[in-house]
Amino acid sequence: MTTVPEATTQAPARPRRTRRLTPSFLARHLLRLAVSLAVLLVASFAMIHLIPGDPLRQMLGPTAPKGLVDLRRRELGLDEPLLTQFIHYGQHVCSGDLGTSFFSSQPVSDIIGQGLPHTLALAVLATLVALAVAVPLGIWAAVRTHQGRRRGTETAFATFTGAAVAIPEYLYGLTLLLVFALGLGLLPPAGLTGPASYVLPVAALSIAPAAMIARLARVETLRELDTDYLRLARAKRLPPWRLYAVHLLPNTLTATLTMGGLLLGGLITGSVLVENVFAWPGLGQRTVEAITQKDYPVAQAMILVYGALVLVINFLVDLLLGVLDPKSALSAATRQEG
Repeated sequence: MTTVPEATTQAPARPRRTRRLTPSFLARHLLRLAVSLAVLLVASFAMIHLIPGDPLRQMLGPTAPKGLVDLRRRELGLDEPLLTQFIHYGQHVCSGDLGTSFFSSQPVSDIIGQGLPHTLALAVLATLVALAVAVPLGIWAAVRTHQGRRRGTETAFATFTGAAVAIPEYLYGLTLLLVFALGLGLLPPAGLTGPASYVLPVAALSIAPAAMIARLARVETLRELDTDYLRLARAKRLPPWRLYAVHLLPNTLTATLTMGGLLLGGLITGSVLVENVFAWPGLGQRTVEAITQKDYPVAQAMILVYGALVLVINFLVDLLLGVLDPKSALSAATRQEG
């Protein structure tokens, strides 16, 4: 009687890619990050100064004497040419001095230090919830609709996820607030009073990203389901949990985790309106106030912090992609050397 070799009794795993980041890949992305941060510095200064209106008139009131307004303008350096103001602004930012609020006289670094942890907590939790819901949902939808089966499931999945992506986060926030806080009284309506306060804002922020990631996870899973190693795994009648969790899931995560990192950056900036809906003690409310009040130091710092976080997250996502899928890094280096 012929015996089957031990090596053939298990489904072959997909070949693992070699983890490698070339020096040219790292140098190119670091240079891109530095240039992007420099452009962000210019943009954060220019955007605020292009807003119509006089911040001093708004701060001192429309009836303030002209002499008082001029004196305050000189004290704050707003009477200097824009180029001189920008040079001073850049020097202060590079030294870690983000200035002082025109209205509260509070150091801007203190304002950001108080609100940024709460904003980051919302964004990180929403990203984790979106990934935890979307990846299993996308894999389930792909398995159910593989090779054109169950057209009804495919249509329902595409319809509901497409609609979920199209609705803005603040509308989710208002709906959840009206139903679960004001209507049913199950959860706190506003502020940060305990763990339950996270539920509604995190849900409002995570619904649209979860739908987007689920669609991506389905596409990636459908591509993997047609590969030889999974056909052999199915032929060997492996248990479903082992087939999907051990063999399929690791090979679908590259694009999904990449999208998750990009969405984290988007959620940090996109949480502004949701934070205002739930009176969340993050940077959202302070950002809106600073822009409407033309509080230059605070508004500039908010734009700078939000933009820098997005750029750094994108940089880390590029590195992660280079590690998980080094073909992108190697091909980029080859193009550069050629």
